[in-house]
This record gives sequence, structure tokens and C-alpha cells, in this order.
Amino acid sequence: MTYDIIFARRRPGRTLLETLEDRAAEYDPDAESVPIVVTTDQRAVWERILQRVTAEVGPVTSQEYLYSLTLWRDGPAGHLQVDYAGDSADIEIAYRYPGKAALPIIAEAYRVAHIIEETTGLEGYDGQTEQPIAVGDIEAAAAKLAGIARWAQDNLS
Repeated sequence: MTYDIIFARRRPGRTLLETLEDRAAEYDPDAESVPIVVTTDQRAVWERILQRVTAEVGPVTSQEYLYSLTLWRDGPAGHLQVDYAGDSADIEIAYRYPGKAALPIIAEAYRVAHIIEETTGLEGYDGQTEQPIAVGDIEAAAAKLAGIARWAQDNLS
């Protein structure tokens, strides 16, 4: 279970939320997963994401997998993961940041999210606060992460 920020390219005539709802409705959990095919342009975009996050946020590690290009950021604020598939991306943060520990990692995640938006043209959506990243409230996002992290520690440990 993770705190997720998802990215998509808005479909013509659809809002970002409608696009995400369409994608969710089209998802078939029983279908065979298809390996990603990243174009030369998409790979160049990925390289720019890696460069910008490293320069503007801090060092990262990355790996190419069958289904995504993945970036990990382990820094003073905490750990986050970015998965990129060319036409979509997501940021995942584990629910292990209760209280005041949530704000630094959420702030960092939103910085990375803005880099992804600017570099890819994809739009980010924070499902926990139910807002696009462009208008998202970092304080509200941190409160959501902190609250669920506290609940998880109290009830799942």
C-alpha cells in the first residue's frame, strides 16, 4: 500500500480525472501484462527526468525493468519511487512517514512531480487529496500521508 501520484496524458475532450477513470475502467487484472516499448524520444525524456531530479532534488538510482523505467530517490526526506512507461508514470511513497515526517517527503515528491509534468507533458494527479498536482496542496497531502501512516503503525504493526 503506497501513497500514489499518477500521471497521464489527457485524452481529447476529456478532463484529467475522466482520463484516469477511463484508464481504470479499461484495466483488466486478468490480462497478460505487456512489456513496455519505450521510443527513442521517450527514452530521451526519461534521461532528462533523471538529470533534472538529480540536479534539482538530489542523487537517484535507476533501473530498467520489463514493465517500466524506475527511479529511486533516497534522501534526507525519505524514499520515493518513480515508474515511467513513456505514456504514463507514477510516484509511490510508502506509508511510513507519520506526523511531521510526512511534510518533507511529500514536498520532495511534489517537486519531482512538477519535473515529470514539465519534462513529459503528462499531468499529475494526487488521488489522496483528489487534486491535480498543478493545484495540489502540499500541506493537505502531508496530512493525508501522516494520518494513514499513523493508522498503519497503530493497526498493522
